Amino acid sequence: MTNKRQKLELTWIGKDEEIKLEPRILIEDPAKSYGDPNSENMLIHGDNLLALKALEQDFAGLIKCIYIDPPYNIDAAGVLYDDFIEHSLWLSLMKPRLEIIYKLLQEDGLLAVQIDDNEFAKLYLLLAEVFAGEKNLKTIVVKMSEATGVKMASTKKAGSIPKLKEYIILAKKNGIKGLKLENIQKEKWDQEYKIYIDNVTFDEIEYVKQVMNDESRSETDIQKADKICAKFIYRSLSEVSRGNNNLEQWKYDNAWRIVRTVATTESAKKIADLKKQTTNKINFLIETSQKKAYLIKADYNLEVPQPRIKLLFADLYLTVAIGDLWTDIKTTGLDSEGGVDFKKSKKPEALIKRIITMNSEKSDFILDSFLGSGTTAAVAHKMGRKWIGIELGDHANTHCLPRLKSVVDGIDQSGVSKAVNWKGGGGFKFYNLAPSLLRKDSFGNFVIDEKYNANMLAAAMCKHEGFKYSPDETLYWKQGKSTETDYIFVTTGFVTIEQLDSIHAQMKENDSLLICAKSYAPGCEKHFANITVKKIPQMILGKCEFGKDNYDLNIIKATEEEAEESNEVQDER
Repeated sequence: MTNKRQKLELTWIGKDEEIKLEPRILIEDPAKSYGDPNSENMLIHGDNLLALKALEQDFAGLIKCIYIDPPYNIDAAGVLYDDFIEHSLWLSLMKPRLEIIYKLLQEDGLLAVQIDDNEFAKLYLLLAEVFAGEKNLKTIVVKMSEATGVKMASTKKAGSIPKLKEYIILAKKNGIKGLKLENIQKEKWDQEYKIYIDNVTFDEIEYVKQVMNDESRSETDIQKADKICAKFIYRSLSEVSRGNNNLEQWKYDNAWRIVRTVATTESAKKIADLKKQTTNKINFLIETSQKKAYLIKADYNLEVPQPRIKLLFADLYLTVAIGDLWTDIKTTGLDSEGGVDFKKSKKPEALIKRIITMNSEKSDFILDSFLGSGTTAAVAHKMGRKWIGIELGDHANTHCLPRLKSVVDGIDQSGVSKAVNWKGGGGFKFYNLAPSLLRKDSFGNFVIDEKYNANMLAAAMCKHEGFKYSPDETLYWKQGKSTETDYIFVTTGFVTIEQLDSIHAQMKENDSLLICAKSYAPGCEKHFANITVKKIPQMILGKCEFGKDNYDLNIIKATEEEAEESNEVQDER
């Protein structure tokens, strides 16, 4: 009998096979980059496992929220993703990607993975392993289909149960906590909410609400919120909503800026009265002795004992907390959303907005490594987040690129645009994954790929050796560094003793230097104790796998003929 504790573990053929990924560099394509040239947003075209590895050095621990919608491993021949893969292959595809994703996340970062029944159970166990236990996971069920139409008729005829839902597995490093959960609308609108606030943005109103709810608020916070409140223009809800075809939905969509007035307590009114007499503002915030904050509409009569002066926002009172069953988001009829056609795989912008809102603020980095039609990047951009999107397929160019240009230009007013008051702006840079650094020549020997110029080679060698590529403006041999005194120099030229003497004369006492060269003179290796000279490509051979550009496990995509045969077999069943 053993005393060792045993653990439940998901195993499959090939699980322990280690992939030695080459740390590639990313090459910007300026012709496809768009908008603000200083933007940090990244649209990356290339294999997503290699692209994740390329991001690891610079972005480890920096990503706040990651959403991925990987292939569901169903027979989907004929759509843009052909994802019919044996279970063990699918798990081997996901495991290394999730492991790098874990490294990229901040300590309080959130991963959300959307999946259906086919791989849900296995994915859940794999995530439990990567994220150190089920305590760090939470499952959301989201309605993705309506119980109507052809699907219902065919399943009824077959006596089977139609699939209406999918799963979103949430994962964090230290427990599912600290999330900002959206509220969803109640079934009936309260007609007392009939004042519409104009001349402000969603983010400005959100800031006011945050100040009101934060008991640690400072006087500066209140002053800043008061400045926003001074911009309010009050309009009648009936006037603003006149002619709207879907009035009820419109009211809920704008609930964040629709208010009603109610009376306050006697003690709160005394505080409001005092402030009203010392300011000419149309509204202001007050703070009670219990640290409660109220927004006061200041056009009231001081002589009235209990006037309706406190403003309540509809979205805080006409909604209920969202749980783990999401049935309120429209997931059908999305053909026109984003201006690109991706019928069977496109996720609604409202769904992505909810996930991004749960665990990020403005300027946080959002990542999607299965970008598809570009929904995650589009929503993150509209919400003022920085984003990184990775897509292997041609639709990086045919779908993501035009969609995101439309977002930057403010032309795309579909999806969440109106809810977040999106008018355009910002930009992004388009990157291609660099080819493998080494290739085999006609004799089977590894040589540096001729596509690599001097700068690309230097950047690639920095990644391989754990240095950050940051060329010095004056000293040519300082091409990158790993610490403040540890440098790297990459050259395709012949390194001589005289050159080492010249470099050493420019080095400071505590400096150290790694020189990566194609060739060098005898004696260079031991000429100086603080200068290491190595030969490329020999120095990196064996570190990783070169010459492989695709880590989709050589999945054979089904042809239309195979898809038809598969359908025939299913029909016979």
